[in-house]
Amino acid sequence: MRWIVTCAWPYINAVPHLGTLVQLVSADVYARCMRKLGEEVLFVSGSDEHGTPIEVEALKRGISPKDLTDRMHRYFCKLIDLFGISFDNYTRTESPVHIKFVQDFYLKVQKNGYIFVEESEQLFCPEDEMFLPDRFVEGTCPYCGYEKTTGDQCEKCGRLLTPTDLINPRCAICGSSPKLKKTKHWYFDLPRFEGHLRSYIEKHEALPQNAKSMSLSMIDEGLRSRAVTRDNRWGIPAPFPGSEGKTIYVWMEAVLGYVSAVKEYFERRGCPEKFDLFWKDPDTRSVYFIGKDNIPFHTIILPALLMASQEGYVLPYNVSSTEFLNYEGDKFSKRFRRGIWMDEALLLLEADYWRYYIISTRPENKDANFTWEDFEAKINNELNDVLGNFVHRVMSFLASRYNGIVPNADLDEESSDFLERCLEVAKRSISYIERFMLKEALKEAMSIAREGNRFFNEREPWRDVKVNRSRSDTTLIASTQAVKIISHVIEPFLPFTAEKLWRMLNLEGDPHSTTFDDMRIMLRSGHTIGYVKPLFEKVSAEELKTRLERIRREIKSEFLLEETS
Repeated sequence: MRWIVTCAWPYINAVPHLGTLVQLVSADVYARCMRKLGEEVLFVSGSDEHGTPIEVEALKRGISPKDLTDRMHRYFCKLIDLFGISFDNYTRTESPVHIKFVQDFYLKVQKNGYIFVEESEQLFCPEDEMFLPDRFVEGTCPYCGYEKTTGDQCEKCGRLLTPTDLINPRCAICGSSPKLKKTKHWYFDLPRFEGHLRSYIEKHEALPQNAKSMSLSMIDEGLRSRAVTRDNRWGIPAPFPGSEGKTIYVWMEAVLGYVSAVKEYFERRGCPEKFDLFWKDPDTRSVYFIGKDNIPFHTIILPALLMASQEGYVLPYNVSSTEFLNYEGDKFSKRFRRGIWMDEALLLLEADYWRYYIISTRPENKDANFTWEDFEAKINNELNDVLGNFVHRVMSFLASRYNGIVPNADLDEESSDFLERCLEVAKRSISYIERFMLKEALKEAMSIAREGNRFFNEREPWRDVKVNRSRSDTTLIASTQAVKIISHVIEPFLPFTAEKLWRMLNLEGDPHSTTFDDMRIMLRSGHTIGYVKPLFEKVSAEELKTRLERIRREIKSEFLLEETS
């Protein structure tokens, strides 16, 4: 089976906050797991760098949108590498391959009869002398009454909007009231796909219930044609005859990035023919890790566009959509600068601390809430006291009492049963990942260490090593093998920790290129382990908050990791 694994393209008008990590890390866990299952995986995404928020931010800074996105893309590439996100291709919407693909794609859709031209009234700001695309307009949502929504989608209720839908609209640049003015745009005839989309959504068992419910509700209300073009300057130039000066609406081109990123990957490797094998073969499955606010773009817009191309593209297999991760009782928000930013997090702690917290609190069925106190409890009571404690007890005992050498002994029944339980738990953890239940999968993986601590306590090797050496030997063989199992099963979640365990066990290669089947390979007697040191350290919520305040006070650059490197 071939897999295209991806996540929503991060919008880089500013350094992303921790909420962005939910989808990045989730997709990375899944991609790593599928690789270790021996599947053929292509993990792609990229920087979403077109559209009005980029224009607004560039205007504020007095620079061009291209200058802004060039620097932001380079910086974000550094961040995803430091967080261990194992993309096969992390690209950008300014990629020449993406730009050409989008333009060619829409010309095909137009040729197939699904693009039409219509003159309509759009909001125009007399003060700034420009038409106002979605994000340049703010106002009240006509559905839920939220007063700070923008003209493309309500941040609170998730409804798709157009700027003219808003109540009491105002220009996001100058705050004045815009006027209606006629303009011509190219539209995608989305209503023609209502029946096909309903059938796809209702019959597709892999789609999660929240994605199904939201999508079917929108179809029941009646889909509207979506504008493909915009009057803003920053974006992919529209390819249609007569559309000079217009650009492709950012949401109508960013979703196609999942396709163009695969095309770019194979073109760079000199095997462009493999693109069709991945995107047009029924044996390929594409999965998307997104927030619930992006559901309609992945279950309605993207499938409809793929259908409209008549190119035989595979439709989304699963849209793993989470609820929101909030910050101290409120929303993470780039717009309002509320939360913890990804580079700030790395200046506080290593990446795996954050990866662990993100997955252990992943908002799979309801909103989750980040608090510093909860972060402290999870790191100290779970990551350190369970996983870190078990590994350090076993490995330091082996180093101090056995000179770091795995003893030679046969497993007794109790030790053999313990290892079989560890392997069964590992198998359950993997199964949960395959079913997109990542939080439960991590919980299962951690239970191996809990079981290991219990086994080590009950066997009391510190006593046996003096009076019953053979039993102590057996305990250490089984416990060290459990550490090896953990190094495999924890790799998708905590790749840097897996590397530390690999070096501590003194194994050849690395934990990323092995398969889960290798968990059953026993360490040989006489094998010498590496240097042993604690995996984690306890944290203090108050100390972390104080350090964060100091970072924000003392480091003035927006690009914190450049300032401190």
